Amino acid sequence: MIVGVFGAGAWGTALAYTCAKSGNEVKHWAFAGIFDGLADLEKPENVFRTDNMADLKDCEYWLIVTPAAFFRETVRKMRAVYNGQPILICTKGMEGETGEFMSEILNTEIPECKDFGVLSGPQFAREVATGVPTGSTIAGNERVRAGGHIALSELYLQDSDDFIGAQLCGVGKNADSLISGYMTVKGRGENERALVFTRAWNEIAELGVKMGAECKTFLDLCGVGDLFLSATSTTSRNFSAGQAIARGEQITANTVEGIFALRGLIHRAEKLGVKTPVLCEMKEKMGL
Repeated sequence: MIVGVFGAGAWGTALAYTCAKSGNEVKHWAFAGIFDGLADLEKPENVFRTDNMADLKDCEYWLIVTPAAFFRETVRKMRAVYNGQPILICTKGMEGETGEFMSEILNTEIPECKDFGVLSGPQFAREVATGVPTGSTIAGNERVRAGGHIALSELYLQDSDDFIGAQLCGVGKNADSLISGYMTVKGRGENERALVFTRAWNEIAELGVKMGAECKTFLDLCGVGDLFLSATSTTSRNFSAGQAIARGEQITANTVEGIFALRGLIHRAEKLGVKTPVLCEMKEKMGL
């Protein structure tokens, strides 16, 4: 299969290389031709790099892996070369300005795309790129999932039709990882950290159910799997950012998805009448 991958940060590069190792021809697009993700790793021969989106028009399957902050801009440009491919959203997060999920942005910018899904799970980019066993939830209709299993056969993929829940888990784990990192510094002990962390996740799950997600999704790879990975490791950008905020250190806010996630989750909850006292308290304590 010919697979197009949009985005060349660490995660986009890891997925491009994984698609290649899965036996596909890969066309990898980067803005301005800047391929800066995992630059120390050798590029597979079946990965073709380009800064011209038109080169990906003939691909049979697309993966979007741009940061949430640039997702809308990228998808808007992609529409000019869209040719009916199933699209797998591999970006976790919410748009900072609107609080919209990536699927909502995709619906707006490429409304003719009816076959789209979400990839979400416990995935540190370098480990994925180097072949460390990794599992993810792939959520979407049958065409999206079938293509995903071909594009990413090197990964363990858990099928789901709950793309709302899979997206919300990806957003929620970013927020809860930020909180977990903050509490490792500001909490009075491990007990308090666990208390706050668990109550926050419960609020996120309640919001998900209100939005039509399935409870089971929050127990899957995209749920507790990703949450465990991101909220317990200093390799996690959100966890480390939470620690930095607690120490009063300077952070680059637009690279920390958990900040936008926390704001967006609270905004969504308010609109739907879901109470989130822990999320609101933590947002206030962190000065966000």
